[in-house]
Amino acid sequence: MSSSPRPITVALVDDYDVVLKGLAHMFDEYRDRVLIAEIDANRDVSDAVDVVLYDSFAQPESDHPEISELIKNPRARRVVMYTWNFHPELVESALAQGVHGYLSKTLTAAQLVSAIEAVHAGEQVISEQSRRAPSAAGLDWPGRLEGVTDRESEILALITQGKSNAEVASLTYLSPNTVKSYIRSVYRKIGATSRTQAVLYGVNHGFTPDHHRIDHWMGGP
Repeated sequence: MSSSPRPITVALVDDYDVVLKGLAHMFDEYRDRVLIAEIDANRDVSDAVDVVLYDSFAQPESDHPEISELIKNPRARRVVMYTWNFHPELVESALAQGVHGYLSKTLTAAQLVSAIEAVHAGEQVISEQSRRAPSAAGLDWPGRLEGVTDRESEILALITQGKSNAEVASLTYLSPNTVKSYIRSVYRKIGATSRTQAVLYGVNHGFTPDHHRIDHWMGGP
């Protein structure tokens, strides 16, 4: 049990609505320990939150100034990365910027809550990561109901943003052949035979990000 006299307030930061709602749902059974303080970036939050949980869905950590901006934000007491990508350079970069936790999407809801409590208590928490382990039950992402996996979904989201295969490989620290394998698998599942069809599918199925969610935490409106 947490020794905190009140639930830890957590703001979820991600550009994709379905990802945020799925993540928020994971905390339903732990409301006495963790309180989701923000899920809609279009509503101002004037008070500081204990922990900002930055979900890296289709936002590769290596190429984003958002992490350092979140850390500088006085409303974010602690900043935690939430990701499946544990490439050593990504972890090292995030820690160098000052993140307080680097948590895996393979954690169960109970493990995630415990990790957030540890971060809130002042610990730096870095998950141990098994190779190619699936994301925790309860998460959601665009395309899940169509059989698209979480990692395939991130690849499709980057393609929908106009990234080339080489750019996707560079941003995700995956090999070009691995990226091609993910893309072929996605094409089969969504019935696409061309990149244009894949992009159109992405636009029509929630793969277009709402960047206002991130801008909001970087001092924007």
